[in-house]
Amino acid sequence: MPQDLESLVTAIAERARSASLALAVAPAAARAAAIMQIADRIERSHGALMAANQRDVAAGAALTAAERDRLTLNPERLRHLAESVRQVAALPDPLGEVLEESTRPNGLRIRKVRVPIGVIGVIFEARPNVTVDCAVLCLKSGNAAILRGGSEIFETNAALAALISESLAAAGLPRDSVQLIPTRERAALEVLLRLDSHVHCIIPRGGEGLIRFVTENSTIPVIKHYTGVCFVYLDRAADPAMAESIAVNAKVQRPGVCNAAEQLLVHADAAGALLPRVGASLAAKGVRLRCDAASAAILAKAGVAHEAAEQADFRAEFLDLVMAVRVVGSLDEAVATINRDGSAHSDAIVTADGDAAARFLAAVDSAAVFWNASTRFNDGYEFGFGAEIGISTDRLHARGPMGVRELCSYKWLVTGTGQVR
Repeated sequence: MPQDLESLVTAIAERARSASLALAVAPAAARAAAIMQIADRIERSHGALMAANQRDVAAGAALTAAERDRLTLNPERLRHLAESVRQVAALPDPLGEVLEESTRPNGLRIRKVRVPIGVIGVIFEARPNVTVDCAVLCLKSGNAAILRGGSEIFETNAALAALISESLAAAGLPRDSVQLIPTRERAALEVLLRLDSHVHCIIPRGGEGLIRFVTENSTIPVIKHYTGVCFVYLDRAADPAMAESIAVNAKVQRPGVCNAAEQLLVHADAAGALLPRVGASLAAKGVRLRCDAASAAILAKAGVAHEAAEQADFRAEFLDLVMAVRVVGSLDEAVATINRDGSAHSDAIVTADGDAAARFLAAVDSAAVFWNASTRFNDGYEFGFGAEIGISTDRLHARGPMGVRELCSYKWLVTGTGQVR
C-alpha cells in the first residue's frame, strides 16, 4: 500500500469528521441554501458537465448498452437532477425532530431526538446522478459525505464534485462536507473501508461484486442490497390490459436498474389468456423470454418468440432486455417462489382480487411490495424523498429507499432538576 495513498484517504476522512461536527449544528437554512446552490449550478453547467461525461462515455468502449445508458448524462437528465435537488432542499428538516418523549416518576424528562449519523462513505459505479443525490441527501441530514465513484465516471464525478464544493463555500459551509476521493486506484477504497474511527457508515451502490467486496472488507457498518431480482406476478384475477402495461413497464422502461423486473410469474388459471398478450408485447420491445416448460408451450402455440430457460435464469438479475417466465399453480406458490428465488427488493402483484392482494402484500418478504403498480416505483424520487442514497434490503436501521430520515440516527436528551441516583 503506497504511504501517500493511505495518507491521502486518511486525511480526507479526518477532514470529513471535522466537517460533520460543524454540519450537525449548522442552521437548516444554511444547509438548504447550499443544496439550492447545487441545483442552480447544475442548470448553469450543462455544457461543462456533458463535456466531462462525454469523455467518460468515449473511454468506455467495453460497456454494454445498459451500462452506457446508466453512465450517460443529457439535458433532460440534468434538468431532472436539478429538480430532484430542489425537492430535497424543500423537504422538512429532519434534525432535532423529537421521536419519543416521556417524563419519569422522578421528574426526569427524556427525549429521543433525530441527529445525523456523522460521516457516510458512498461507493458507487456508473451512475453520475449518485454523486449529486448522495451529496444533497447527506447535507440535508447533516452528514459529511466521502464519495468513491467508479473509474468509468471519473471525469463526470470530478466536474460534479467541483460544482458541489463551490456551492458549499457560497453557502458558508465547510467544503470538506462533501469530498470525492480523487484517484482511480482501488487501493484507496481498501483504505477507506478500514477508517472506522472517522467514518460511521458505508453505502455501496453498484453490482453484486462491488457490494460483496465492500461488505467483506469493511470494518465500518454497511447498508446495502446485493441484487435486484424483482418479480411481477400476474394473478388469476389480473386485468389483461393492466397486466400487459405493468409487466412491460417494469421490464422495459429502464432494464439496467435494480428495480426493473427480471422475473414474470403467471397463475396457471390465467396463463392461457394472459401470456400470449403479455409475452407478445414484451417480445415486441426486444425482450428475450426465457421460459419454463408450461409458459413455453403457451407462447409456442401463440407464435411468440421465446427460449428455454436454464435453472439459473430463475434467480438471475439480468439488467438487460431478458426476462424469465414461469407458470405457478396458486398465489401461495407465487409467494413461496418469490421468497425463495428473489432478493427481497421490489415485487408486484397484478390482480383485481383485494383478498389475494392483501395476502401477497403481507406474505412477500421484500423491502417494497406493490399491488397493481410497476416495481420501477421503488425509488426515492417516486416516494417523495426528492432523491435516494440507495435502496436497502437489510432489516436493521433502514429498508427500502433511503432518504434524509434514513440517513439519521438519534440520541437521548435527558433534562433533570438535580436528580441523583
